[in-house]
Amino acid sequence: MGRGKIEIKRIENTTNRQVTFCKRRSGLLKKAYELSVLCDAEVAVIIFNTKGRLYEFSNGSIRSTIERYKKACSSNSTTTPSTEPTVQFYQQESAKLRSAIQHLQVQNKNIMGEALGSLNVRELKQLESKLDKGITRVRGKKVELLHQQIDIMQSRERDLQQEYNILRNKIIECEGMQQASIAASGPEFDGLPAFDSRNYFQFNMIEPPTPPPPQQQHYGHQDQTTLHLGCEIKYPI
Repeated sequence: MGRGKIEIKRIENTTNRQVTFCKRRSGLLKKAYELSVLCDAEVAVIIFNTKGRLYEFSNGSIRSTIERYKKACSSNSTTTPSTEPTVQFYQQESAKLRSAIQHLQVQNKNIMGEALGSLNVRELKQLESKLDKGITRVRGKKVELLHQQIDIMQSRERDLQQEYNILRNKIIECEGMQQASIAASGPEFDGLPAFDSRNYFQFNMIEPPTPPPPQQQHYGHQDQTTLHLGCEIKYPI
């Protein structure tokens, strides 16, 4: 048989009333928790017993839920245009952002060693610990980048050394081919000096031309052959 219908009225017996309160309170808080989890709802429950003892449940902050409730009630009861709550909301958000910006500015000054007068010993120790950790991370990153640059330079050095060895082998090969060609050309090239690329372009550019013999300097200018660059100088006999 099913349970009979219970009449909803105040329980006169104090003990029974207290037992029923505890059971119903636990069931109500459990249902509130299930509602917040299953439906992703913002739930807040506030209960006072006959002696004034507080029992509460909230999946967030009780204070923020109450403030939200007050805003919802005021927006529903007022006859002002619907844009007013929106303006008020953005004003509050703007104030929060300004406060957060000021807090970050103070923290930035503290990191730079400024505005330290408002900090106590514990806060100074915490700031010192944060700075030490930050310096350690910065130094670690710097060392890592230096090692990467050293590896790149060493790799470039190896590449340049390989290119140098290739060019040097080619020069040695060309000199060997020249020596073999001279040796195979016959005795008419025996008196010629071997080709050397290192002094191939060396010239004596400052040596003056050799003057004519003294016995030929008495001839007149009209009897001498004009001197041309790259031509042989001839004197009349």
